[in-house]
Amino acid sequence: MTRAPSFAVVPGEQVAGVLHGREKQVTDVVAAAYRLHGEGRTVNPDSYFLRFPDRPSARIIALPASVGEPVDVHGVKWISSFPENVAAGLPRASAVLILNDTATGYPVACLESSIISAARTAASAALAATTLAAARGVTPRRAGFVGVGLIARYVHTYLAANGLSFDEVGVFDLVREHAEGFQGYLEGAGAGSVTIHDSAESLVAESDLVVLATVAGEPHLHAPELLAHNPLVLHVSLRDLSPEIILASCNIVDDVEHCLKAGTSPHLAEQRVGNRSFVAGTLYDVMEGRVVPPAARPVVFSPFGLGVLDLAVASYVHDEVAASGDLMTVPGFFHEMKRYG
Repeated sequence: MTRAPSFAVVPGEQVAGVLHGREKQVTDVVAAAYRLHGEGRTVNPDSYFLRFPDRPSARIIALPASVGEPVDVHGVKWISSFPENVAAGLPRASAVLILNDTATGYPVACLESSIISAARTAASAALAATTLAAARGVTPRRAGFVGVGLIARYVHTYLAANGLSFDEVGVFDLVREHAEGFQGYLEGAGAGSVTIHDSAESLVAESDLVVLATVAGEPHLHAPELLAHNPLVLHVSLRDLSPEIILASCNIVDDVEHCLKAGTSPHLAEQRVGNRSFVAGTLYDVMEGRVVPPAARPVVFSPFGLGVLDLAVASYVHDEVAASGDLMTVPGFFHEMKRYG
C-alpha cells in the first residue's frame, strides 16, 4: 500500500541559509533548468494573474510548472506584488511555493519563496549577463541600476558572484532616500565608485550594463537614442522600454510565448508591428550557440520569469535542508486517508 508522504514547512530563515554564499551553485541550477526547458523537458503553463479592481497596482500570480529528470519536481509558486507595502515598511513581494510528490501528486513541502524568487531572478539575470557579454565579446565596465529594491540587491550579488565587477556603478530610483540606501549597500559591498543619477535616462546613457528592476506598469524610457552606445540591458521588470527601443534592439527572451503577453514591452512591440521578427531568440539559443547577439547593437534581455526556475531552486533548497536533517515536518497534516472511513 502506498503511503502518503509527509508534509514539511521550510521557512525563510532556512531558505536564506541554504542560498547565502552559494550564488554560483544556484546560477548553475538555473542554467540547467533553462537547458531542460529548451530541450522540451519541462511543462510551464501560462501564469495566472489575480488582480483587484480597487487596487490596480497590486496582483497575486500563480506560476505552475513541472521540471523533468534529473530534477523531477512539480508544483506552483504563489507570489504577490503589493507596491504600497513599501511605504508601510514591508517588502513589496511575498510568496510561498508548494512542491508536489511525483508518484502520488501529494504536496510534500511549503517553502517561503520571496527569497527563492529573488534568487532565481538574480541568477537568471547574471547568467544572461555573462552569457550575452561573452557571446558579444564585450566586457561591461559601467553598470547602472534603475529601481533599487530587493531584486536589484540580489542581482548585484549574483553578478559579483559570477565574476562581473565594474569600475563605475550608477543608481536611480524615484525615491531619493531609496537610492541613497542602495548606494550605501553597494559601497559596503565593495562596488567602487557609486553615483546617484537624477534620471533614468542619464543613468542608461552612461552604463554599459543596465539593470531595470522597477515596478513600472508601462514604458518610461522612450527614445532609441538612449541606447546608441549599444549597452546590454537586463530588462528584469519587463515594462520599462518603449516599443521603439525594443524594435531598435537585438532582443533575447527566456521564452517567446510567455514573454510576449501581459503588456510587456516586447508584447507592445508585437502589437505595434504585428509580428515577432524583432525577437532574435532565447537565452537557451545563445547558450547553445544558435544565436550570437551583436556588439554593434543594443541587446535587451527580457525574462518573463519561468516557474520551472522557481521549482528547480526550491527543489535544491528542499534537498539541502533535508540532507542536513533539519527539515520540519507537520505530523498528521493529511488526515482523511481511508476511502470509506
